[in-house]
Amino acid sequence: MPLRNPVLSAIETYVPGLTTGYVAQAYGLPEADIAKLGSAENPFGPSPLGRAAVAAALDALSLYPNWTAEGLRKKIAAKYGLDPEGVICGAGETELIPLVIRAFTREGGTVAMHEPTFPVYHLAAEAEGRKPIFVPARDELVFDVDDLAAAARPDTGVAFVTSPHSPTGRVFAHADVERLARRLPDTLVVLDEAYWHFSDAPPGFNLLPRCPNLMVMRTFSKAFGLAGLRVGFAAAAPPLVRQLMALKSTWNMGCLQVAGAAAALDDDAHVQRTVAAIKEARAEIERRVNQTNRFQVLPGSQANYVLVKVLDPGLDSTRVFNELLKRGVIVKDCSVSFRALGKRWLRVDVGTRRHVDRFVAALSDIR
Repeated sequence: MPLRNPVLSAIETYVPGLTTGYVAQAYGLPEADIAKLGSAENPFGPSPLGRAAVAAALDALSLYPNWTAEGLRKKIAAKYGLDPEGVICGAGETELIPLVIRAFTREGGTVAMHEPTFPVYHLAAEAEGRKPIFVPARDELVFDVDDLAAAARPDTGVAFVTSPHSPTGRVFAHADVERLARRLPDTLVVLDEAYWHFSDAPPGFNLLPRCPNLMVMRTFSKAFGLAGLRVGFAAAAPPLVRQLMALKSTWNMGCLQVAGAAAALDDDAHVQRTVAAIKEARAEIERRVNQTNRFQVLPGSQANYVLVKVLDPGLDSTRVFNELLKRGVIVKDCSVSFRALGKRWLRVDVGTRRHVDRFVAALSDIR
């Protein structure tokens, strides 16, 4: 038997944002001057409390951690008013997403999602032998949960809703999410709130008592600044979480992850500073980009990024992406990173004022 899986060999891989080291080497630029605006990272760095806790936990490296990350699960439950038995932790949301698909969708079944959206949803579905159902946006990149419900089939095990949505940054009203869960009672509805801190929306956890088929996902990578530590979690009714516990790797969370994330949950000062700065810079970047008359920000983002449309008919997203790299600015070319967006869109992180200035200046310099 040949050592080749034809299904996996045909699946595309995730395209992450470029690193500053790569761009510095490729274009001969000082790495410290590069504005990295393509990975939605925290521009103010990691939570200081989380960083200190990681350092303090180093002496535990020789010991096996608790196999369920119990300490972190209890801390999350206390922070957000949840049942610890209804919380599961993973090495980022990207570990939990395929786990959820495997647990709640039969092999050969379907997974519903809007298009475009976070590509890991469909990549994980395909890798797990499930079929993605792509539900297109309406005009002006407006997404409707009723379209998602109408597209679902009897074999649809999971339906993903991202709020704030990636890449538009727009939020779904809780009434819409609850309606989707009620319309699909035999489907697990996953509300992905990776960018929730940057929005004005109430927490999705509020919906859990009313929606037994709802799961809410969060990450420590964004507002807490722990992307390199790899920590995410999901909350749902305990019977649903017990199924995931039966599937997850036994020691999927190391002691440093647990210690750092648990401490970061107490770092309200770092989160509040980050969120306030992002919201202020988000309004500023929208105003300044729209003033160029050659580019336009899609209105309504409540995330730590905006979606920028290329209006100039002489340009496309790939050319602008490459021209920005030459000028030391990293963004996401949506024609590469997201399905169905074509060659007119860039996703741009809302960074520090210095990085916003660099991005706008570089954008204005492209001819």
